[in-house]
Amino acid sequence: MNLRRQLLLVSLLLLSLPWAGCQFIREMEGALRQGQLQSLQATAQAVAAVLEQQVELLYPYPARRDAPADDRPSIYAPPIRQPLIVDGYADGWEDISTMSLGNPAQPDGTSVSYRAATRGDMLYLLLEVRDADVIYHNPGRSREPNGDRVVLRTWQDGGRQEYVIATAAPGSVRATPARRRLPGVKAERIHGFWQDAVGGYSLELEIPLAYTGGRLGFYVANVGRAEGGAADVGHVVTIGNITALETTAPPWLIYSPPRLQETLASFDRQGKHILVLDQQRWLIADLNPESQTPDRDTSTFWLLQLLYRGILSESEEPELPPATPTVGKAQGAEIDTALAGDSSSLRYRDPRYRARTTLSSAAPIRNSDRVMGAVVVRQSAEQYLSLTDQAFSRLLGYSLLALGIGTAALLGYASLLSWRIGRLSRAARDVVRDDGVLLDNFPRSDAPDEIGALSRRYADLLDNLRSHQQYLRTLSRKLSHELRTPIVVVQTSLENLEQVPQGSTEQAIYLARAREGLARLGNILTAMSEASRLEDSIRNNKLETHDLVPLLREVFDAYRVVYSRHALSFTCKPERALARIAPDLLVQALDKLMDNAATFCPEGGRIDVTLAEAGQEWALGVSNEGPPLPEAERNRLFEPMVTLREETSADIHLGLGLHIVRLIADYCGGRVTASDLPDRSGVSFTLFLPALD
Repeated sequence: MNLRRQLLLVSLLLLSLPWAGCQFIREMEGALRQGQLQSLQATAQAVAAVLEQQVELLYPYPARRDAPADDRPSIYAPPIRQPLIVDGYADGWEDISTMSLGNPAQPDGTSVSYRAATRGDMLYLLLEVRDADVIYHNPGRSREPNGDRVVLRTWQDGGRQEYVIATAAPGSVRATPARRRLPGVKAERIHGFWQDAVGGYSLELEIPLAYTGGRLGFYVANVGRAEGGAADVGHVVTIGNITALETTAPPWLIYSPPRLQETLASFDRQGKHILVLDQQRWLIADLNPESQTPDRDTSTFWLLQLLYRGILSESEEPELPPATPTVGKAQGAEIDTALAGDSSSLRYRDPRYRARTTLSSAAPIRNSDRVMGAVVVRQSAEQYLSLTDQAFSRLLGYSLLALGIGTAALLGYASLLSWRIGRLSRAARDVVRDDGVLLDNFPRSDAPDEIGALSRRYADLLDNLRSHQQYLRTLSRKLSHELRTPIVVVQTSLENLEQVPQGSTEQAIYLARAREGLARLGNILTAMSEASRLEDSIRNNKLETHDLVPLLREVFDAYRVVYSRHALSFTCKPERALARIAPDLLVQALDKLMDNAATFCPEGGRIDVTLAEAGQEWALGVSNEGPPLPEAERNRLFEPMVTLREETSADIHLGLGLHIVRLIADYCGGRVTASDLPDRSGVSFTLFLPALD
């Protein structure tokens, strides 16, 4: 697999950026949701605290707070904002739930449905009666109602009050008291409109709330017919939430007091849905701003919104609690917990919108260590999720952009690396000619990276190989030259020996020359053998602590005899110079330096040997008069197979002398340097050895 494909696979790791971003967005969404729940819980507790101080807002009639549960249906009248036109029709009642009542004694299916609402200090009641035979009041028969009618029962001043609504024909109606009227109560203020309808009739009434006393019951009196077709006032069947013969107080009228709505209005400023329930789960107040909020967040495309919610969703939330069978009551797990005395919060999924959730918090309303109701505050999570959607949208865009840029950059970088490595490979292929000769066309890169360093190392290696190759090509010529001379000497000596008589003076001369030729051949073989076992011979010597001063004085006396054609001098400043060395190796290195100095120093020239202290090292120097170092070979003097001697030299030199000096210096832990003399009159070689205390 090439580099481009490898880096393409590596670029897939950039996909971790969107994943990490999703995790961050999920955490942010959780933090926002938790903050929203805390805000809702604080609002619920604040509303509960207000209602705890003003119990009359929740229970305008204190008796209802301690009243036992009533099996009879209570009339629930939610507040409305728009005015109702009392005309006997159901226009304007579309948002009000309907309750139906029947009577098993009516085999013809006669029933009544009712709806109630409050606005200000007025109560509105809509009755829709299914009656196949409507009998209207006949004034000529009696003043008392003798046809179908509706009876309202309220509770005032500890006693019941009844009002009858009857009419001789469809149209406007007013109530008449069935019993004595209380002072200040005008029955005619209870008025409405009676309309015929398909299969029955409808009655719409407007009643002052003050007249109810907090309780309201009604029944429809359905009058039958006698055999002659006349109304049979003796055959009356009632349908309602009360019966005609009851003497107890009617059921409680459940409604939202105007003062409670005014109090809660100050909390209805942040789009929160506030519900107030009494201890029997009746919905006393329901401030729902849902109609003022959009059904969908239009700031995010719906398809992306579904994608975001699908990625960010953690678990399935329960749907909003279903409506209770009884109109006006609420249920939910958080409500159960609040009525039990503890605050609670839940998260619901709105079944009407796939991507919308609702947060709900409930707090109990206490009075004297008794829970008398609960406050529920709900709010759609859409406004916070819209922030998450926008953040996720930006994150997705930035991640895709970063992924594209990163992939393109990696592919571009891989292409560049592939091209550079390919160029290096082609250069390495083309540097060797078909006949094995190394060409001088390998490019040396100046790039500071690893590929550039590899190119430079290859170039250095090829330069060394080229030098060695050049040395090997000339080695045969050098050996031929070196071997030809002693062979010729031996050959001519033998030929001359054959021509001279035995015991003559010439015979001794020819024998000496033959021995010199054989010795020269032995030296050549010794030098070649030395090149093959160089490193092994050095490693076999052990390092010991020696004083350099007496060692150098001893070998210098021998050098005076060997190099008598040169002016030698020895300068030793320290009286004692301890170093960890192998004496034989050090003498061998010094021999090589002296041989090298004598080779390049003209006859009668000066050769100086010095020993001095150089910081933590001993500096053993050998300098000679003669030509300076060549610039081209200055950095390669201590490499193997490198020689600067003339081919006409009488000695055998294979280019290993200075290389041996460097190996010995390295083995002793030191180093060796070469430089020209300050006046460029010669060359100086310095061997540095670590000094011992």
